[in-house]
Amino acid sequence: MGEETVSKNFIEQIIEKDLAEGKYDTICTRFPPEPNGYLHIGHAKAILLNYGLAQKYHGKFNMRFDDTNPTKERVEFVESIKADIKWLGADWEDRLFFASNYFDQMYEAAVKLIKKA
Repeated sequence: MGEETVSKNFIEQIIEKDLAEGKYDTICTRFPPEPNGYLHIGHAKAILLNYGLAQKYHGKFNMRFDDTNPTKERVEFVESIKADIKWLGADWEDRLFFASNYFDQMYEAAVKLIKKA
């Protein structure tokens, strides 16, 4: 028999097509939890999918907390989420972001879009 082929899922097919056509030089995935509770199995699936794709295609994996609801969020959850992601084996390296750090930029972009409409 010949060489065994591995069936690619639709996400991998899209990534490979985009890279082959030069649409993107590299891929960048992310995990954007809201730090208002502990992670569950669905989060683990999303982390491993996105980190795995970044690894497979020599891309980058970003960790971006969607910390836009301060009344529900706690530092305890941020630290727990970071620890759980590391326990799963994912590594965001130096790419740890917080949406709240970009509120001014988001506000300015929203104003531009409103004025444009």
